[in-house]
Amino acid sequence: MPHRTAFVTGAARGIGAETAARLAADGLAVAVVDIDADAAVRTAERIGAAGGTVIGIGCDVTDEDSVAAAVAHTIADLGSLDVLVNNAGVLRDNLLFKMSVQDWDTVMAVHLRGAFLCSRAVRQHMITYGRGAIVNTSSVSALGNRGQANYAAAKAGIQGLTRTLAMELGPFGIRVNAVAPGFIATEMTAATAARIGVSTEELQVKTADITPLRRVGTPTDIANVVAFLASDDAGFVTGQTLYVDGGRRL
Repeated sequence: MPHRTAFVTGAARGIGAETAARLAADGLAVAVVDIDADAAVRTAERIGAAGGTVIGIGCDVTDEDSVAAAVAHTIADLGSLDVLVNNAGVLRDNLLFKMSVQDWDTVMAVHLRGAFLCSRAVRQHMITYGRGAIVNTSSVSALGNRGQANYAAAKAGIQGLTRTLAMELGPFGIRVNAVAPGFIATEMTAATAARIGVSTEELQVKTADITPLRRVGTPTDIANVVAFLASDDAGFVTGQTLYVDGGRRL
C-alpha cells in the first residue's frame, strides 16, 4: 500500500487531471474525483496505465452526503487520506447586470462550499493520522476581473478559507495552502475566449504578450507547485497563497 493518498477534486480534466497524474508519479495513491464519474474513471485508467495506484470516483462537491461517501470510498480502497486538493471549479462569467442569481450561487457552491465540505470531511481522518496537507485552488482573479464578480469573490474567499484553516488545523499537523494560477491553457480558459468573442489561440497570444515570462501557463506548471505544497519539502509552509502566473497579476 502506498505511504500516502491524495484526494483531488475536479480531477477528470485540466489542472486537476495533471495534478492527479503528478501526485501518482510521485508515489501517492490518488482518488480522481469529479462530478463526471465516467470521465473520472477514464482519467484514473490513464494514470493507472502509467503505473499509478488510482481510483476514479463520481462526487458532487456541493453535496454533503456525496462528499462523505467519496471520502469513505477513498479510505476504504486506498487505506488513508493524507492530501486533499480542492480544485473543483466552474465558470458562469457575466457582467453584473447580466449575472443571474443562479450563476452566482453555482460558482459559490462549487468553489467555496465544495472546498469547505471536502476540508471538513477529511479533517478528522487527517487528525487521526497526525498529519495532512490541503491545497486549495484560488486564482489571480481573486484580485478582481471584469465579468467575473462571482468567480473573483469565490477565489478571494478561498484565500481567506486557506488562511483560517491553516490557523485551526496547524496544531494537528495539518498544513493548508493555496495556489493562485494565472492564465492556464485549459478548457476553462477556452470558454473564456469564446465568451469574449476571440479564438483560443488569439487570447493566448495576447495574454502571453503582456506576461513577463512571455507565455501562458500549462496545467503542468500548476501541478508542479501543488505537488511541492503537498510534499514534506513544504513541511514548514502553511497559510500561504502562491501566485503561479508568469509574473502577471491581472
